[in-house]
Amino acid sequence: MSALLALLRDAPVGQVIRFITRNKYLPYPEERSDFVLPEFYQSHKLGAAQQTQPILPVPEDIEKKIEDDSDDARSLTAARTAADGESLALSDRTLSKIMTRPELSQVNTRADLEQAYSNATRQETLKNQPSRPIAPQVTSDGTILVDWYATDDSENPQNWSRGKKTIVVLQIYLYTLAVYMGSAIFTPSEPLIVEKMGVSPNVAALGLSMYVLGYGIGPLIFSPLSEIPLIGRNPPYMVTLGIFVIISIPTAVVNSFPALVVLRFLQGFFGSPCLATGGASIGDIYSLLKLPYFLTGWAAFATAGPALGPIISGFSVPATNWHWSLWEIVWLAAPVYVSLLFLLPETSASNILLRRAARLRKLTGNNNLKSQSEIDQEKLTLNEVVVGNLWRPAQINILDPAVLFTSFYTALMYSIFYSFFEVFPLVYATGNPGKATHGYGMNGGQIGLIFLSISVGVSIAIAIYVTYLHFVFEPEIRTRGLGEPERRLIPALPASLLLPIGLFWFAWTGNNSPKIHWIVPTLGVVVFTIGIFILFQCIFIYIPLTYPQYAASLFAGNDFARSSIAAGAIHFSHPLFHNLGVGSGVSLLAGLTVGGIIGIFVLWKFGANLRARSRFAAK
Repeated sequence: MSALLALLRDAPVGQVIRFITRNKYLPYPEERSDFVLPEFYQSHKLGAAQQTQPILPVPEDIEKKIEDDSDDARSLTAARTAADGESLALSDRTLSKIMTRPELSQVNTRADLEQAYSNATRQETLKNQPSRPIAPQVTSDGTILVDWYATDDSENPQNWSRGKKTIVVLQIYLYTLAVYMGSAIFTPSEPLIVEKMGVSPNVAALGLSMYVLGYGIGPLIFSPLSEIPLIGRNPPYMVTLGIFVIISIPTAVVNSFPALVVLRFLQGFFGSPCLATGGASIGDIYSLLKLPYFLTGWAAFATAGPALGPIISGFSVPATNWHWSLWEIVWLAAPVYVSLLFLLPETSASNILLRRAARLRKLTGNNNLKSQSEIDQEKLTLNEVVVGNLWRPAQINILDPAVLFTSFYTALMYSIFYSFFEVFPLVYATGNPGKATHGYGMNGGQIGLIFLSISVGVSIAIAIYVTYLHFVFEPEIRTRGLGEPERRLIPALPASLLLPIGLFWFAWTGNNSPKIHWIVPTLGVVVFTIGIFILFQCIFIYIPLTYPQYAASLFAGNDFARSSIAAGAIHFSHPLFHNLGVGSGVSLLAGLTVGGIIGIFVLWKFGANLRARSRFAAK
């Protein structure tokens, strides 16, 4: 029961209840009358806290396990940090400060990055040991840095129970799914909008492209907000998703096409925070070693969303009217929003410790009690936010060829993905007048079912990639250390070959529909999807390992590049396929992906040289 109350307390509804009742209901431990202040925070113990904290030895069985995990002396040395070289011990404070994915922005060197992953490995080994208190550090000016009370502090998101973590991750997954489904769920309505409003098919596609553009621009603004300790993750989520749900209602009833396009853009814009910082929320609660597994799941929901949208509206829109698909967005997003209100706790450690410091100041009257995030926030300027999140991604893309390549390559893959919404009706439904493609005569709902091939491809890709993580990535980190970032691109090498193979397969079997059975071009889509999913995962691991200090802004910039180019692809794909035909049009896109093969192999082979020359990569 206490765990459920703690979950409710930290969720938005719980915070509202606390505000209304002035913290009478759902109190934190520091606000309870029976709270015992940890001894290191008591005034007569502060002198002891300021002293160098003793390093406690690792239990013999754990030390032996760490040694057994190493293949030889050289690999063990690679896995240890400089501090580890002096002792096989880990201080309680070091254990409390295991770095999470969002905190990689504090990393400036390869040594720091190696230490972060090495400590994450140790945390996985030591987290089941008995709890030990953590003494706060005291700075030279007398500031006492508020920290977790113990190594198993239940307020630390890394220490949350498996059930609580599952609830949080599920909320982020569903939030992401609902927003991404909101993009392509509109496509079955386009033919009816052409008929009712007298616009061309390419103009009607603005309802999709403006949504995609909106969720590309949004992260540039909302992503930095969630990194401000005073704000945290939840307020941007709750405010923007609330606006998203409200805007979705007039979007579903409007009968003016210009108004529809504007509202669709605003939908995408206000739905974007989870697409930008959902990964950061997941990174708050899982160690760097386990995080890739759960980010893979998040990416699966993000990829499946646009694929599932046409299935839901493909049958309902022809049976009702074009408004129906937009009402379905409301019915999808509103329950998710209610769920977040009651079940999504704040995950940002910076925000949690900042609020803990405020409660301790109120309890003790000692204004020297502050969190590190509170101090960092005082130094934060508007110029740093603007430069870090708007100018920095553009600067790095201009000056660093590796980043520029990953931006263009991911944008190309994303654009091809969204071009499917234009080419699928030509192959599976009406055909392409004047060309060899006559179509399979499917209706909108049946075409929606074809999009399930993308979900099939994602499922196969997950199985392949998780196998790689379990049998290669994680064992290498544990036994040999982090290693070169380019090693994380190895799965991308064969995956890059699947893109042109899948596209050429789809192009020339789909071009001859209905002479060839519909499952044949559909299998080409599956092959293509497997390739892009694995490529995305590899690139999105490579970026934070190579540019940890700028990873957050690079992800936001990459999201903008992908979405803006994909928004354009939605419009250029219409004349492309109608003028060149399905076979030649898709083959042109497949040819572009061949350039990506060359690029990914060059990045894998010469990435170390590029990093050495880069002014932005961790040295």
